[in-house]
Amino acid sequence: MEILRGEKLARLGWLVHGFSTKRGGFSRAYGGGALNLGFTKQDARAAVERNRAAFLKALGAVDKRGRSWPLVTLRQVHSATIHYVEREPKERLAGDGLITDQPGLLLAVQTADCLPVVVVDPKHRAVGVFHAGWRGALARIVEKGVGEMRRRFASDPRRMQAAIGPGIHQCCYEVSEELRDQFESQFAYAGELFETIFESDEVRERYPLLFMTARAPGHHDLGRKPHLDLVEANRRQLLDAGLPAGNIEVSPLCTACEPERFFSYRATKGETGRLMGVVGIRG
Repeated sequence: MEILRGEKLARLGWLVHGFSTKRGGFSRAYGGGALNLGFTKQDARAAVERNRAAFLKALGAVDKRGRSWPLVTLRQVHSATIHYVEREPKERLAGDGLITDQPGLLLAVQTADCLPVVVVDPKHRAVGVFHAGWRGALARIVEKGVGEMRRRFASDPRRMQAAIGPGIHQCCYEVSEELRDQFESQFAYAGELFETIFESDEVRERYPLLFMTARAPGHHDLGRKPHLDLVEANRRQLLDAGLPAGNIEVSPLCTACEPERFFSYRATKGETGRLMGVVGIRG
């Protein structure tokens, strides 16, 4: 099993955190030995439960008797809704962020291209984890998450640390012009989050007359697609929330570039398992 961790966060002895990969599990739905941690239509529930138990054990999220900590997950709805939890909820919560200062709970978000973001307050021993896709970024979930930790725990952003886990990077994240317009309406720096990439098309190159438009030369957008830097969008929100740049770790790994190592919704056209980004506090 391969678990990725933030280098600086790993130095905090009281902290449990990690980002899962596809390797080291018991699921057969996505190739042999896949560590699918989400209850998907394609996978057997028993395999996912076995994967989760093995993942928690590998993380060290177990009590003195060897029992796994409660795993708190969400019914993720691509929102900016954040929940404070002090015990395992009786019913599954809907939202995309979790925060706590209580030991013995493992907070988790599930991803398959969206970004898992872990935020930690070392002084007050408080933690948060956030599911940040384009909708969450547009709604400022990470920025609001830091704000919730300030409100709930009196956290000082200047002392907080964060790790952005593996997710889809700009190289693979083609989006619509409409989405770029939405970001430009919300963020003054939106222009820095997008790159227009020319994507060649063999049919278009061989038969250009089929794709002629009435626009003047140089004024059509055939083959030119905006790509969103979702990682930078969330890093900028952490900076705007007050975290120093040196306290923010960013994974260089793109889930869509490495579908053999990560689950990727785009790379597999929607039929995929789920990764987890998790954080918790030792007692």
